[in-house]
Amino acid sequence: MMNDPVIEFKDATIFQGNVPVITNLTLKLDKGEFVYLLGKTGSGKTSLLKTIYGDIELKQGTGEVSGFKLQSLKRKEIPYLRRKLGIVFQDFQLLSDRNVFENLRFVMKATGWNDESKIKNRIKDVLSKVGLESKEQVMPFQLSGGEQQRISIARALINNPEIILADEPTGNLDPETSEEIMKLLLDISKQGRCILFATHDLLLYSKFPARTLLCENNKIADSVSLT
Repeated sequence: MMNDPVIEFKDATIFQGNVPVITNLTLKLDKGEFVYLLGKTGSGKTSLLKTIYGDIELKQGTGEVSGFKLQSLKRKEIPYLRRKLGIVFQDFQLLSDRNVFENLRFVMKATGWNDESKIKNRIKDVLSKVGLESKEQVMPFQLSGGEQQRISIARALINNPEIILADEPTGNLDPETSEEIMKLLLDISKQGRCILFATHDLLLYSKFPARTLLCENNKIADSVSLT
């Protein structure tokens, strides 16, 4: 696992508009690592995630994500970068007008899947990975919050990404369900995916200790020495 970086920044400054929110960022995340991203609102967590998935341009320093050089990333390359990433949001972001199968199929069609039998098989596969293979025909409103988040994790796994960015994925869930989602993401990281888990949930953080990046005072402090 070590020395197999999938995210790497060197001497990077991340801007929100013209304001630097993270400075002197040198960081390496390896394949199969589970890493927390902690920090108060406005500390730069979301800006870092947006830089990783190409929503914020990297204007200073260098960054590489799954082989894509962020400092020279062209707009037409962003969809290809995003196929290497799975993103899990706090508010699930499921389409309310279609069932689970059609939610997942919609994402697949948007990312270039055309063969309907392959689409069907892949949906079965990712739903079984999150323990919801029987929910294909169910509408999102018929699912619990924890089930909806599992579906959004299944959606993040569709393109077999190297990296999953989880942005407050347990923010709308009760403590017991949060633990279930946490254990699922830890299992997924053990299968060789790097997971960057942004959270405010210190209870979860204390129960499942792991490497931690702390956003504070325009810097990121790393609990693991990078030397």
